[in-house]
Amino acid sequence: MKCILLAAMLFTVPALAQQAPKKNVLFIIVDDMKPLLGCYGDTNARTPFIDRLAARSRVFDRAYAQQAVCAPSRSSFLTGRRPDQLKIWGLSQPFRPLHPHIVTLPQHFKNNGYTTAATGKIYHDPATHHDPASWSLPGVLEVTGNGIGAKYALATNAGQSKAASVERVDIADSGYIDGKVADAAIQLLDQLKDQPFFLAVGFRRPHLPFTAPEKYWKPFDGKQFALPDTSRPQDAPAIAFHNSEELRGYTDIPDKGPIPDSKVKELLQGYYAAVSYTDAQIGKVLNELDRLQLTQNTIVVLISDHGFHLGDHSMWGKSTNFENAARVPLLISAPGIIRQPGHTQALAELVDLYPTLAQLCGLHLPDSLAGTSLLPIVQNAKANVKQQALSQFIRPYGALSNESRTTHMGYSLRTAQYRLTEWYDTKTQELVATELYDHEKDPHEMKNLAAQAAYANRVKALHQQLQRSRQ
Repeated sequence: MKCILLAAMLFTVPALAQQAPKKNVLFIIVDDMKPLLGCYGDTNARTPFIDRLAARSRVFDRAYAQQAVCAPSRSSFLTGRRPDQLKIWGLSQPFRPLHPHIVTLPQHFKNNGYTTAATGKIYHDPATHHDPASWSLPGVLEVTGNGIGAKYALATNAGQSKAASVERVDIADSGYIDGKVADAAIQLLDQLKDQPFFLAVGFRRPHLPFTAPEKYWKPFDGKQFALPDTSRPQDAPAIAFHNSEELRGYTDIPDKGPIPDSKVKELLQGYYAAVSYTDAQIGKVLNELDRLQLTQNTIVVLISDHGFHLGDHSMWGKSTNFENAARVPLLISAPGIIRQPGHTQALAELVDLYPTLAQLCGLHLPDSLAGTSLLPIVQNAKANVKQQALSQFIRPYGALSNESRTTHMGYSLRTAQYRLTEWYDTKTQELVATELYDHEKDPHEMKNLAAQAAYANRVKALHQQLQRSRQ
């Protein structure tokens, strides 16, 4: 059956490509945005432009990052390899020195006659992580530093990597970095409009600090945000958690202990405001695509590099194997290919994007890609191409900046119903902790079932499935 399906895909998409001009690709990456959007049913969210895109897209309700932190996730989906294949699990190691011959996703398009360009955060921020081989044109605003107009607009905050965790200033959108990125993307679209292009646009908000112009904060003034449930899952191992180190580094956040409720509510407002700000910048780019009459010949992908904890399970940030860190928004708009836009419950991984985009544009697939094309699901929301999604994360938290400190690796298998997470000692490969969550009965992952006798066979079967997925 798989062979028949693959043959059908290989016949259909190249045939489409031969009958029409090459499809352009607009690849939009957002940082730290969980599926907290109107199109995902969040009634707090103000995301009219993303929602408008969703109305003509395949919206994946169960899409997952391979590792819930910037550098490993981006290296993974931009190369089509998993973190273990790349040997990249932290923030310090760029992929290219380890893998000089890998052809990245944008590089594959460049090698097939596309002009590839990027603005904003595509690979991880430091200049050492950027990949000139991926692009036909020099990158724009790939590195921003800490000056005024990057993370912060106020001089009292600017110049520091971490000052206040929030900032609201009555300035134009271009007063912060993502407004500048949107302006640059518009200029690049005008420059690229007469040739096949792959344009990557990377927005940094809602990554901490939660900074956005005043007009994106104001609609949430007076809103009573519900405080997060900070309780940890029953019987979950300590290794599954962290101490919100990412947030606690900001000057207005206590170094330890509870965060005051008033600050929690301000953080929630800041996160939603930053999402709204990013939505507006995405809208500017999509509007320019319309103005240039490119929309009908451009595939648009919108993703986040991972999710984010907003105080749930007592954590702020990403860097876990829980659902709220691993699950991401994924929207694919493919004019002429999607017959009925809408949501799908099919499992998907960010590593699937490389083969998906290649097939949507009629390109051959390079060898050694780890993902599976999502084309059948793009065409039919009821289709499935895989039975699981695999994520992973290292411990301790400090190993993110120094991978030599890694002592444990957690692998997390997400199926339609369950999440199984297994933690291994990296030296001995001994299994030291197991988690099992039943998402049909426990969608917020509040009770670890792994040690219950009634689930012993389920744990065994999922363990075997996880081991096969790691191969």
